[in-house]
Amino acid sequence: MSSLDSQVAQIEQNIKEAAEHVATGSGLARLFVNRDFKKVVLEGYFREESIRLVHLLADPNMQTAEKQTAIVNEMRAVGAFREYLRMVEHKASLASKSIAFDEETLAELTQGE
Repeated sequence: MSSLDSQVAQIEQNIKEAAEHVATGSGLARLFVNRDFKKVVLEGYFREESIRLVHLLADPNMQTAEKQTAIVNEMRAVGAFREYLRMVEHKASLASKSIAFDEETLAELTQGE
């Protein structure tokens, strides 16, 4: 395999992987406008569950170290899930830009053949 063939194969692989990130990001975008997702996840989990957990921190019945740790861990889980969704969005955005660049590079490489 020539150096050019190797470069072309690598760029094509990059485009394929980036397209998967873009597809995942598109799926997430559809979820964000889905009424049930909004109600269950965006409102129910991210907002209402977060508020409930904050209130539990001050609950006199939840003041043992074990209960406080469990509450904080649940709060971290909410944050971790939200951060995961942000990362999916970010990867999709970067991948979209990467595809355009890689397609242009691929065209330049194969144009001389």
